[in-house]
Amino acid sequence: MNRKFLVGLIVLLLAVLWGPVRALAHCDGLDGPVVKAAQKAVDTGNVNLVLIWVEKQDEAEIKRAFEKTLTVRKLSPQAKELADMYFFETLVRLHRASEGAPYTGLKPAGRNLGPAIPAADKAIESGSVKPLLKILTDTLNDGVREGFKEVSGKKKFKQDDLEAGRAYVRAYTAFVEHVERIYETTKAEPAGHHPE
Repeated sequence: MNRKFLVGLIVLLLAVLWGPVRALAHCDGLDGPVVKAAQKAVDTGNVNLVLIWVEKQDEAEIKRAFEKTLTVRKLSPQAKELADMYFFETLVRLHRASEGAPYTGLKPAGRNLGPAIPAADKAIESGSVKPLLKILTDTLNDGVREGFKEVSGKKKFKQDDLEAGRAYVRAYTAFVEHVERIYETTKAEPAGHHPE
C-alpha cells in the first residue's frame, strides 16, 4: 500500500464513516502527542522537542512560554502543575492555529477516539501498518456492504407502491453518495486535522 492511499483511508474513515462529530483531533488531549512532547520538553529542558509542533513564526512565543514555565515550576508542586498546564495550553493553541483549527481547550486523557486514531499512532510507533490497514479496510468493506444490502433489499417494490419506491430512492441515494464520498476522499490529498 502506498502512503497516499493509507492516509486517504484514514481521512475517509474519520470524515465519512464517523462523520464530523467523530473527526476528533487528538493533539489537544492531555495524552495526545503534542502534550507528550511538551512533558518531555519540560522534563529535559529542551524546547526543541516541541518546536516541531508549531510554525516558525510561533517559535518565539513558545520559547517565551517555555522559559516562564521552567522558572515557575521550580517554586512548588502547585506552581509546577499550573506552569505545565499554561505551557501545554499555549503549545496546543498555537499548534491548532497552524492547522487552521480552533482551540477549544485541552481534552482529558483517555477519551474514546475510536479505533482508527490509536491504530494509526500504534502503526507509526511500531513501524507496522498491517493492523491499521485491517481496521480501515474492514470498516470500509462493512460500510459499503451494509449500504449495498440496504439498497438491494428495497430494489424490488411494486410499481404502484410509492412509499416503498421512495424508501428505495432514499437507500439508493444514500448508498451512491456514500460510495462517491469514499472515492473522492481517497483521491484527495490528505489535509490537516479537522475542526472538532
